[in-house]
Amino acid sequence: MLLRYFYDERLAHASYLVGCQATGEAIVVDPMRNIQPYLQVADQEGLRIVGALETHIHADFVTGSRELAAKLDSTLYLSDEGDQDWKYQNLESVNHKLLKDRDTFKIGNLLFEVMHTPGHTPESISFLLTDKGGSADKPMGMFTGDFVFVGDVGRPDLLEKAAGMKGTSEDGAKQMFRSLKKFRNLPDYLQVWPAHGAGSACGKALGAIPSTTVGYEKQFNWALQIEDEQIFIQTLLEGQPEPPKYFAVMKSVNKIGPKLLQENPELSRINSNQELSELIQSGRQVLDTRDADSFADGHLPGTINIPFNKSFTNWAGWLIDYHKPLYILISSEDVLDELMISLHSVGIDYIVGYGLIGQFLEGNSSLESYVNVTPTEVYEQIKNKEVYLVDVRNRSEWNDGHIDGAQHIMLGTLPDRRNEILTDKPIIVQCGSGVRSAIGASILQANGMKNVYNLLGGYTRWVRDIKE
Repeated sequence: MLLRYFYDERLAHASYLVGCQATGEAIVVDPMRNIQPYLQVADQEGLRIVGALETHIHADFVTGSRELAAKLDSTLYLSDEGDQDWKYQNLESVNHKLLKDRDTFKIGNLLFEVMHTPGHTPESISFLLTDKGGSADKPMGMFTGDFVFVGDVGRPDLLEKAAGMKGTSEDGAKQMFRSLKKFRNLPDYLQVWPAHGAGSACGKALGAIPSTTVGYEKQFNWALQIEDEQIFIQTLLEGQPEPPKYFAVMKSVNKIGPKLLQENPELSRINSNQELSELIQSGRQVLDTRDADSFADGHLPGTINIPFNKSFTNWAGWLIDYHKPLYILISSEDVLDELMISLHSVGIDYIVGYGLIGQFLEGNSSLESYVNVTPTEVYEQIKNKEVYLVDVRNRSEWNDGHIDGAQHIMLGTLPDRRNEILTDKPIIVQCGSGVRSAIGASILQANGMKNVYNLLGGYTRWVRDIKE
């Protein structure tokens, strides 16, 4: 048997290629949309990918199952659990097998047994894997999807907060409590292979280790230490981070079936300042992907800045309008392919043009900038209410402590709530460290609020430097 681990750091998403070397067959568990890494490994190992397994209808990325099916005529193995609202659709054109609790199927000599594990979502299933090619008659591990993570469990509130299904959070928490009882009955030696690691919004305290065991989680996972159902429900639901608003889009896309990447619009290059200026003036989305310091020093009016770093995909999903054409500005063509993969991974497909930012900055007298300031430099102005302070952190961070007089508007909601900022004072944008607030400063400037500053070090530096 061969087991390979793939990890997308920008989405904190884990997927797996599992192969039977005796028969040369393989499947991919919870595949990402960019299927090239799987094809490459399968080719190197002499394997043929015959299927894709999904643990549930994902909300945080576009799955690659249908890409595999289109290219390789592989079979989709999908959950048939949950009520009618959580059934996969438009399966007529693809080979597929719908699965329920305790169903089994084989890929070569590998036996997969389905375990219905609702809680994160009603249709969620896990896959127990037994290698029947040797003498094993018991499973060696399980693919848990968003059911059990290292040190955490899947959040049950996404259907309510992201998909708008009222009253489902508590029902999901109750289902999770019952599913964990089933998990406790599994043998301690069983390996656990989850679909996410630290940084994912699908839980609130995910560990950064790629795998674990049932026994270890029984000992140290907080969710498996609580025996009282009501206490468990309360603890599970409190403190969950705001789900990115693109999660609702992903749920729908993966349920209905994403379009193939080959159907996306052709990307054209922007070659002149006049062309770019006309696009911006017409209200098109133009995204500058440089680092925050470079953007702060000088940028084109009307552009927003999301630096192409580890958190890029998350904030792109939050802040880009999926229904409007998107133009991207990059420092080098070397990053274009990787950047496109990141945007496509969360379903941002309406990308129609790109440009090399350097050619639009040189000699351009219309550039804007914003200033980075430290807490000590602006302490008196903030204290005396001479400036307007906007805190763009998460709700839980705000509740743990905030600067007196600040207005809380979480960064992901800033484009929709910017009209709540009614002031003629200078605006200081603040987060925990100065990273998210830099993105916020770009959004406000792009929407006509020009007198904007970014608080370096954010609330962390404020607490350290300001002794009140």
